[in-house]
Amino acid sequence: MSWNASDIPDQRGRLAVVTGATGGIGYETALALAGAGAEVVLAGRSDAKGDVALRGILARHPRAQVRYMHLDLCSLASVRAFAERFADAHGRLDLLVNNAGVMTPPTRQETEDGFELQFGSNYLAHFALTARLLPLLRNGSRPRVVSVASGAHRLQAAIHFEDLQWQRGYMPWPAYAQSKLAMLLFAFELQRRGDRYGWGLLSNAAHPGFARTGLQSAGADLGRIGDRTTLNERMTRWMAPWASQSAAEGALPTLFAATSPQAKPAGYYGPQRMFEMKGPVGEATIGRRARDEEVAARLWKVSAELAGVRWPLDKEAQP
Repeated sequence: MSWNASDIPDQRGRLAVVTGATGGIGYETALALAGAGAEVVLAGRSDAKGDVALRGILARHPRAQVRYMHLDLCSLASVRAFAERFADAHGRLDLLVNNAGVMTPPTRQETEDGFELQFGSNYLAHFALTARLLPLLRNGSRPRVVSVASGAHRLQAAIHFEDLQWQRGYMPWPAYAQSKLAMLLFAFELQRRGDRYGWGLLSNAAHPGFARTGLQSAGADLGRIGDRTTLNERMTRWMAPWASQSAAEGALPTLFAATSPQAKPAGYYGPQRMFEMKGPVGEATIGRRARDEEVAARLWKVSAELAGVRWPLDKEAQP
């Protein structure tokens, strides 16, 4: 389909949170939402980058309602603190974009809570954040939750329940693929449970294709081992000239999922050309494992225990 940022419906009166909004896809998502009139909270772990992002958005949209709030997805305590601060300032939330992530650190790293970095920050922290913000989403107007996944969920991807934290032998790409498969399973299970328990929200997912961002080397020393570039970094440089698109183009599937009246519950959107690495927005390919409802339900239960969060089981209960 032919869809771009100019097709975003008027977002005035809507309140959005975008994680990882200080750069890349997250920044472009926040910029477009603010330009369409939404009040946008940029959630990120670098206060310095948050200030730069704020100034960048206000330079483009001087009247934008936008602010930065600190959120470190490597810390469940930070997730809890963010949700509490947000609830103190706002009685509702209309849109949550679970965007932030890191990709294929060459050596195994852990979050503050001892989870493998990609599983913990890409997926589990977003699971916890959504649970803690659910009461506000339920107060929102036509609330949506968009989870940013990846085409990697179809490549070497599985949920390794026997070793979710990759303690028996870390492999960067399969660990990344697991975290993105988990995000897609979560998006679909969130819609199923929302329908079952009357949460009144729309949950869907998107992926950016191969967008030129800092993701492939995000974080300290994630793209290099000493003075040597990793295979991932070399492949990125080789493929970028012919298979990639800009961060702004990569944000379009997320923006479609977040704002379009055509976006469906449990839908999944991404670019349509070059094996879904670039091109116009459309329905993305859902891998077989992402459709497994038994795995999704098991992952939900395990994740709630790991993250220490509770979800409501009826229309009145709160997490």
